[in-house]
Amino acid sequence: MSDNQTELAPIATDNNSRISKKIKMQVSATDKMISAVIYVLFSLFAFMCVYPFYSIIINTISANDLSAKGEIAFWPRGIHFQNYVDVFKIPGLWNAFVISLGRTVIGTLLTVGASAFLGFMFAQEDMWGKKFWYRFTIITMFFNAGIIPWYLTMRSLHLTNSFLAYILPSIVAPFFIILVKTFVESTPKELQQAASIDGAGIFTIFYKIILPISKPILATVAIFSAVNQWNSFQDTLLLVTDSKLYSLQFILYNYINQASSLSTMVNLQNAGSTAMASLSTKQTTTSIRMTVTIIVVAPILLVYPIFQRFFVKGIIIGAVKG
Repeated sequence: MSDNQTELAPIATDNNSRISKKIKMQVSATDKMISAVIYVLFSLFAFMCVYPFYSIIINTISANDLSAKGEIAFWPRGIHFQNYVDVFKIPGLWNAFVISLGRTVIGTLLTVGASAFLGFMFAQEDMWGKKFWYRFTIITMFFNAGIIPWYLTMRSLHLTNSFLAYILPSIVAPFFIILVKTFVESTPKELQQAASIDGAGIFTIFYKIILPISKPILATVAIFSAVNQWNSFQDTLLLVTDSKLYSLQFILYNYINQASSLSTMVNLQNAGSTAMASLSTKQTTTSIRMTVTIIVVAPILLVYPIFQRFFVKGIIIGAVKG
């Protein structure tokens, strides 16, 4: 090393240390206070979001007599899991779970597939009647005929008391199509052009090129669609009278209104198999309502973390740009 380099090395080190000290000194007491306030506010907000779920869970595993009196606030007391065993004895619950699971899985797959293909096609410049079909699809986001004409249409299509009533109306979703279309338009057009030059058709380009690179936006669409399907109960309320087609959310709606009679029924079933249920495990209106709520909400909460890593990326990339 030369003499000049030797002399410059301490100077460079000294400059770096001064810059580091300067950066550290830029964080003033006011900035620290603001950061602390922000952390506290967001912590409180997170607590407000999480606590209702936590409260319901600890009430379902606590002594039912204490839960009914409202004495369970932050910690479970008299822990037991008999509530979950008893709730599944309620007639129709398993069948409703199968219906909800089926409509969520099938409906989500078809919605994601339709949104992916239509979004891809609307992004193609040479699509026949592209502007007309795209506007014809999007306008349904802003205008609809109302519940009565919708019901009459569904009845004329023989979709009352039919499992297809849960699937067909939600396949074409304009909002999801917009997300996918915007995502496809943001991908390099050279990929499609190169495949087209090599002789690939429109379906080959869609299946082998667009689908593999569209996982973030498709995962986002899947989350939205699955949540909508799982939480929906209005279509059951309006279109279904056959109890074999009741969804889990509709069962929850009925059970919350009938929790008192259901708790009596479950207690009578337990009394037939045991001499006398203790007060801690004897079903109450509160225990029935909270336990059924957890059973309905838990599956979709467990699925969400699987897709969470795609969610933010998909929304940002597929967002509608002005």
